[in-house]
Amino acid sequence: MKGVIPICLSKLVIEKFGKDKWKEIMKASGLREDTIFLAHQDVDDSAVMTVLEKTCYVLGITLDQASDAFGEYWVSTFAKKVYKDYYKNITNAKEFLLNMDHVHKEATDTIENAHPPQFEYEEPADNVLIMKYISQRGLIDIFTGLIKGVGKHFHEELVIEKQEDNKVKVTFS
Repeated sequence: MKGVIPICLSKLVIEKFGKDKWKEIMKASGLREDTIFLAHQDVDDSAVMTVLEKTCYVLGITLDQASDAFGEYWVSTFAKKVYKDYYKNITNAKEFLLNMDHVHKEATDTIENAHPPQFEYEEPADNVLIMKYISQRGLIDIFTGLIKGVGKHFHEELVIEKQEDNKVKVTFS
């Protein structure tokens, strides 16, 4: 996984809970307190998952709560600064989600060893989108949190149902 994910997590924790909590999370994860991640750095998936797990432990929150907080922060704060061009001309949550496969391909096209998730889409109705999450990482809970973050960013109420370990149904109201 690329370092941009733990960078975002660190910024979220530091902003919401303070630098000492982030240091505690790093220490609990078996990493040095002053560990610095670089955006295009390859970070072992298991190390990032350990950091996420220890984030839940140290902050006393569930994985769902962590995933929702990460998703909202990623979409509305972090990615909006880092990937601002991908927000241009997008006016609603459905457009944003339908663009995600293209964004992942384009954003990582020149990054060595990048293995971003891919998405397949079904639209059984105008207000329904089924997204298939294709990744070896199995981060469907984080993916669901990101979708919730998209809804909040566009001030839309979304009904999100995890249908399988790799499929999410989004109903736009």
